[in-house]
Amino acid sequence: MTFENPRASMLQLPKARGIPLIRYLMLRHFVTKSRTAIKYASFTNVLQLHEKQLIGFTFPLQELARHLDPTVDTSCFYTFKPNYNDISRAEVFFIQSHQHIIDYFTSAVRMDHAPELSQPEGHTKKLNFYKVGKFFTLVDMPGYGYKAPKDFAEMVEPYLNQRQNLRRTFLLVDGQTGIQEMDNIAIEMLEEFGLPYVLVITKIDRASKGLMAKNVLQIQEFIRKKTHACFPQLFPVSSVFYSGIHVLRCFIVHVTGHLPLSS
Repeated sequence: MTFENPRASMLQLPKARGIPLIRYLMLRHFVTKSRTAIKYASFTNVLQLHEKQLIGFTFPLQELARHLDPTVDTSCFYTFKPNYNDISRAEVFFIQSHQHIIDYFTSAVRMDHAPELSQPEGHTKKLNFYKVGKFFTLVDMPGYGYKAPKDFAEMVEPYLNQRQNLRRTFLLVDGQTGIQEMDNIAIEMLEEFGLPYVLVITKIDRASKGLMAKNVLQIQEFIRKKTHACFPQLFPVSSVFYSGIHVLRCFIVHVTGHLPLSS
């Protein structure tokens, strides 16, 4: 997923399977049968939790840190540390109103088909553009890996190289498996281009605390030793229970230049 500033965009390089993360960022996309999960899609309801639950739900890394050996360096868990007011302010950007329209508006098959934001028409569903009001555009891309389109490299590489208003790329990594071979390929590409990117750890609701701790620490070590352009903090999320989604929303609004942190 990428973000373009109203002229800012973000790019998502998701796995080949699953529902795009973009849908969970928008409050109107509820794709779960759980009433509890739907309730906590709104940060207003999350704020009603007891303090311990509130911290664990909002900041999954801080919850994970409680279960780690005290000698483990967790400083990178707090690189981006908004307060609750910041997170509440960020949520407003993802709530649609008559004055603030959030919607899919076009697709493009390759870079020369990527639209200017004033153009309403697109081509095939390869690069999917979602306008978030007048503030920024989310760009959802097809999954990479063995199910990726044959023209994946031809489509993605020019976009990453040439899109001048690209603000941040978000790479989705399965929390159950950690970084796999295909993730390495995507990371190498982003490192080669020198583009700032973030690793979003998905499916944290499916992994045990022990497995999550193991994978998170391995990924953090990978970032420290083998990357230069990757944001040092991971963003673990659950698209089932919405944990971690709120702070990710806040980061998105912040890096596109629309939310200076108050803390």
